[in-house]
Amino acid sequence: MVGLTIEQATLAIIIGTLAAVVFCLRVLVFLERRIASIDTNIEAVVRRIEAEELKIEAETARIERALGIKAKKKAKKKVKRKAKKKKKRRK
Repeated sequence: MVGLTIEQATLAIIIGTLAAVVFCLRVLVFLERRIASIDTNIEAVVRRIEAEELKIEAETARIERALGIKAKKKAKKKVKRKAKKKKKRRK
């Protein structure tokens, strides 16, 4: 049986390591493409949901006008008020 010299063994280790790195980069590129595809699909779903929300808000506003109900104030103002009240209590 022929044994490997130290140079041949070192070269085999280096080539094996390079092959592993190339394989890992290939897998990484594949996963990046897949994640990009998932991200694109999520963005499309978000756009559809946003369009539906706008339709619902418009329909709600139309119904409120028809019934003579005043539109509710935005929730952001309520959240800010609650946050201010909590800060005042802490002092």
